[in-house]
Amino acid sequence: MQKIRTRFAPSPTGYLHIGGLRTALYSYLLAKKHQGVFVLRIEDTDTNRYVSDAEQAMMRALKRAGLQYDEGPDVGGPYKPYIQTQRLALYQKYALELIHTGGAYYCFCSKERLETLRQQAEGDHLPFHYDGHCKQLSEKETKEKLQQKLPYVIRQKIPAEGTTNFKDAVYGTITVHNRELDEGVLIKSDGIPTYNFANVIDDHTMEITHVLRGCEFLSSTPKFILLYKAFGWQPPVFAHLPVIIKDGGKKLSKREKDAAFEELLDQGFLPEAIINYVALLGWNPKTEQEIFTLKELEEQFDLKGLNKAAAIFDKNKLLWVNSQHIQRLSLDEFHTHLAPYYEKIFQKTKLNVKKISELLHTRTKVFTEVPEQITFFEALPAYDTELFVNKKMKTDTLLALTALTRVFEAFEELTDWQEDTLRSTALKLIASMQLKNGQVLWPLRAALSGRQFTPGGAIEIAVILGKQESLARIAKAVEKLQKIR
Repeated sequence: MQKIRTRFAPSPTGYLHIGGLRTALYSYLLAKKHQGVFVLRIEDTDTNRYVSDAEQAMMRALKRAGLQYDEGPDVGGPYKPYIQTQRLALYQKYALELIHTGGAYYCFCSKERLETLRQQAEGDHLPFHYDGHCKQLSEKETKEKLQQKLPYVIRQKIPAEGTTNFKDAVYGTITVHNRELDEGVLIKSDGIPTYNFANVIDDHTMEITHVLRGCEFLSSTPKFILLYKAFGWQPPVFAHLPVIIKDGGKKLSKREKDAAFEELLDQGFLPEAIINYVALLGWNPKTEQEIFTLKELEEQFDLKGLNKAAAIFDKNKLLWVNSQHIQRLSLDEFHTHLAPYYEKIFQKTKLNVKKISELLHTRTKVFTEVPEQITFFEALPAYDTELFVNKKMKTDTLLALTALTRVFEAFEELTDWQEDTLRSTALKLIASMQLKNGQVLWPLRAALSGRQFTPGGAIEIAVILGKQESLARIAKAVEKLQKIR
């Protein structure tokens, strides 16, 4: 059985978009599932849209995603080079071979003539199709024009009659009438191949067995099939992936920088969580499982699970998936992720930040939300006494003043500032005052944090702040409350 070889072949026109990441991921998973080979190929023939350093950015992004390719520009391989502009002589060779076998022809039509044809098609509300004018040139006429060094392109010759069909792993059998296909350009006038030609040559010469790509290429695939037939080659298995849309049905836009992989990393998402979520955008594992490691995806991925329906990119679902992966981290791993934030925030105060990590571990959806949650540890923010009023807890400013005064007195006497001691002291005080826990702990938490919402409760916050800072904040709250009596 032939070893499965898949490829991810991005154009270096910008960052790695979620759609591209999904294509890379599925190609990677299919290869790994069957102990095959995953190839990275850079398709840089679109020189007008080329972005400097995009190749390096693409390779960096794939590695950060954990999708290590077996062959590629920076790791080499038996079919190098893996950058299309370094393979131009190969495309010229096969283009000439195709002309000699009747699968392509020289076209000398001027830009003005082609523009006239386009305008006519537009006026007739028809898609533009080249009219085959140069296909009628005799061998002698073609030779004379070449000797005159007239500019030309090489076009694909499409059969005038009949149909072309292929079986797609997602959409089933696709059949197209040949008369509907345009005789597109294979080699441009500058000698650069178009995508339609170069990817066929590369996939064949690199022995790619399975091609996974977006469904926007579905309509072009019959022309690829005709090229394979013209050369007498066996086409790979094609699997066209459904479109990814935003809420409201709008397609994710690469130009608008929707859902760029590295931007999501900058927003605090884990790469393994992004990979997990992206895997489910068009693939159904046929189980209730939603949280996967990359290894689990490698074991379970199957082309039969791919869907036709559009996939909706839901940022809230991604946040949930990310939170699940964060909870799977060990405390030490989680703490390491937060270390850069701690270094930036806690410049004046020395705190037990490992304790803060313990509070945050099961409460964090994305790392970038952490700073806003913990700045109060460094400095007490300004707050209004209305913070002590909570209808659900049945607290008001008078009750808060009484409770905090008693808490200050009880805590001031403690010599053991540990969580168990603080908690038992607080609970005894609450019982002696014949109050509910929330009627004391709510104002205490408000006094210690100056915040309505915090990652931990009053006792946990007090432990982290320490005795001196905790008592100072409680005293400040008492003073604020006394002023309004």
